[in-house]
Amino acid sequence: MDRLTEMEAFATVVDQGGFTDAAKKMGISKSAVSKHVSSLEARLGARLLNRTTRRVSPTEIGLAYYDRARRVLNDAGEADALVTSMQSAPSGLLRISVATDFGVNHLSPVLGEFLAEFPDITVNMVLNNRYVELISEGFDMAIRIGELEDSTLRARKLTDTNKRMIAAPSYFEKYGRPGKIDDLNEHKLLHYSSQASGNVWKLTAPSGEKRQVRTAGWLSVNDGQSLLNAAISGLGIAYLPSFLYADAMAQGLVEDAIPDLPVETQGIYAVYPPGRFTQPKVRAFIDFLVRSFNEKGPDKW
Repeated sequence: MDRLTEMEAFATVVDQGGFTDAAKKMGISKSAVSKHVSSLEARLGARLLNRTTRRVSPTEIGLAYYDRARRVLNDAGEADALVTSMQSAPSGLLRISVATDFGVNHLSPVLGEFLAEFPDITVNMVLNNRYVELISEGFDMAIRIGELEDSTLRARKLTDTNKRMIAAPSYFEKYGRPGKIDDLNEHKLLHYSSQASGNVWKLTAPSGEKRQVRTAGWLSVNDGQSLLNAAISGLGIAYLPSFLYADAMAQGLVEDAIPDLPVETQGIYAVYPPGRFTQPKVRAFIDFLVRSFNEKGPDKW
């Protein structure tokens, strides 16, 4: 007889407290259940059940075997469910965390196309500028920009973005253009107020030396689009990703503050919880994003 079927029959008898109820649960005859259990006991050479006219209960050996058998059966059930799930159409609620700037400017515009392609998926996109804990906070995935801090998460790169210090031509006409990193101390800088590192810009000098610029900003705000608008209006120099400034630079509204500096490039990633199995809805959305951003970045936004 099939070993897994024998194991299932025995475990069901223990769960249901008898052969009659076990037979109903499994949808087979009582005699068939009895044969499966007897075959199991014969193969193992041990009595697993105490049988009386009034009740059936596991022996000490039977109880130990039941614990292991139930684990095996649960794993087998999960394996079956996994295959079924992987072959099923993506569906269900997809909860995404994404930085406000990227979400508003580049994720929101493509969501309609994704939902039209996968009508059984509903999306809850949470825009914020803080680092979220995916599993404990109930997110299926997140879009993260720059160096990935949590190495336990799985990640797939979507594209790249450049970072530059930019300002309006009118600003340079009024205050001059900085020639080197040290000159920034004499300029009006626009900062992200939500950065954990404070008003610090990490830059690379032409020599390749890594530098940190820490100065008080003339304006601090927790929204990149607002910083870009401030830069366009001539209020100061902002250090922003290309997915924000690319259009404004193409239109001549802003310029590179120090063109001789090496351009900082950051990866944009879809990150999701670890594990061998990726939910179909998550896999579908990541594949969609890879296609959507295939021709984007680093400065093609």
